[in-house]
Amino acid sequence: MDKTQLIQQLNDLRARALELVDTLGERALDVPYDPGINPPLWEMGHAAFFYEVFVFNLLDGAPSYDPSMDDLWDSFHVAHGDRWSRELFPGREATRQYFNTIYDRMQARIEREPLSEEARYLYRYAIAHQTMHLESMTWCRQTVGYPAPPWFGHQTPSAEPVESDDVTVPAGTYRIGMPADSPDYGGHDFSFDNEKPGFDLEMPAFRISRTLVRNSDFLRFVEAGGYENPDYWSFGGRTWLASHQQAPRHPLYWSQGDDGWYERLFDGWHRLNPDYPVTHVSYWEAEAWANWAGRRLPTEYEWEVAALGNVPDAPFRRFPWGDAMEAGCADLDGHFMAQLPVSALSKGDSPFGCRQMVGTAWEWTRNEFLPYDGFKVDMYPFMSTLQFGDHKVTKGGGCATASLLIRGTYRQAYAPGRRDVYTGFRTCAVDD
Repeated sequence: MDKTQLIQQLNDLRARALELVDTLGERALDVPYDPGINPPLWEMGHAAFFYEVFVFNLLDGAPSYDPSMDDLWDSFHVAHGDRWSRELFPGREATRQYFNTIYDRMQARIEREPLSEEARYLYRYAIAHQTMHLESMTWCRQTVGYPAPPWFGHQTPSAEPVESDDVTVPAGTYRIGMPADSPDYGGHDFSFDNEKPGFDLEMPAFRISRTLVRNSDFLRFVEAGGYENPDYWSFGGRTWLASHQQAPRHPLYWSQGDDGWYERLFDGWHRLNPDYPVTHVSYWEAEAWANWAGRRLPTEYEWEVAALGNVPDAPFRRFPWGDAMEAGCADLDGHFMAQLPVSALSKGDSPFGCRQMVGTAWEWTRNEFLPYDGFKVDMYPFMSTLQFGDHKVTKGGGCATASLLIRGTYRQAYAPGRRDVYTGFRTCAVDD
C-alpha cells in the first residue's frame, strides 16, 4: 500500500466520521446511556487520540494535542459511564477541531516522511481502529433509533437463484489464519495478532448451509414457542434469558402487530421480510435455534474453511472470491444494512458455494475466543487479550463493517449475550 492509498483511506474515514456526527442535531449527540454504545463525540475524539498514541507519540515522540485530555480519550482510563459527561468533554466544535487537526497532521506526516514498513503498519493499524469505531457509531444509531447513516440508500439487491440446504466440504488439510510473518514488518498483508500464526489443520468432511438463516426460518422457531421451551436452551442460554427483567421472546428489534411481524430499522418500522437474514441475535438465540432445527453452529475453523478453502501449497485467498476486495461481492460499508435476500450477491460465493460469508452479518461460531498456538501479543496489547476466554468468535464482518478492514481470517470477539451488533448465523448438519 502506497502513500496515495493511505491518504485516500484516511480522507474517506474522516469524511464518514464527520458525516455521522454532523447529521445529528445538538440534542441528538446526547444519546441515552446504553452499555453497548458510546456517545458520538467521544468516539470521534477517541479515534483521533489513537492516531496520536500509535503514530505521533510512538514514531515521533511528539507530545499530545492536549495532554490533559489523554486519560479521557483513552478507553482504558475513563469509565464507560463517564463518557456521557458534558462537564468532562469538549463540545462539538472543539472535538471537531481536535479531530481535524490530528487528521491534517496525519496526512502531512504521510506526505513528508519516508514510508518505512513500521510506519506503514502503524498507519494501517490506526486506520483499522478508526473503521471499528465507525461501525460502532452506526450500530449506535440503530440502538437508539436515530435516522440511518447518510450513505444507506435503501437499495435492495435482487434475489438470485441458489440451491437450498447444505454444501459438503470434503475432508482434507486446510490452512487457517494468516501467515506468521504477516506483517513482521513486510509479511503477506496486514492482520491482527489473534489471526496469527496461521496453521494447517486436518478437517473431516462436514455439511454447512449455503446461506444465512432467514427471518422466516427464525420466525418458525419464535411461533413454535422456542423461547419458552428450555429443552432448546443450554445452561448459558437459560441463564441469559433469566438475566433480563422480561425474558426475550423474539429477536431484539422485532415486534408483533395485529397484521403480522415488524422489524425496526434505525428510526422506522417495516414489515419483516421473510427472505432477509435474521440479525441482532445473541449466541444463545442462535444456539437455541440450531438445537430446535436439529442442527449445530459451525466451529470457527469450519466456517473459515467453508469461506476460503485455503490449502497448503496453493495461492492464499483472503476472501471467498479471491485475494482482493471486489465491488458487488458483499454487503459492507453500510450500503445495504442487511436489507437484502440471503440469496443475493452470488458474485461473492465461496469456493464451495456458500453465499454472503463476508459482510451482511457477523456469524456466530461455537469457539471461545482464544489465542492460536504460538500467539504473540501485538503493538496494542488490548486488541485481543482482554477478550480471551469469555467471548465467542464471530466471523465474516457485518453490513456496517468497512471493506478495508475485513477478511476471511479476521476474528471478532463478542460476548455471547450481545445482540445489539449486526450478528447472524448459519448452521451445520449434525453428523448422522
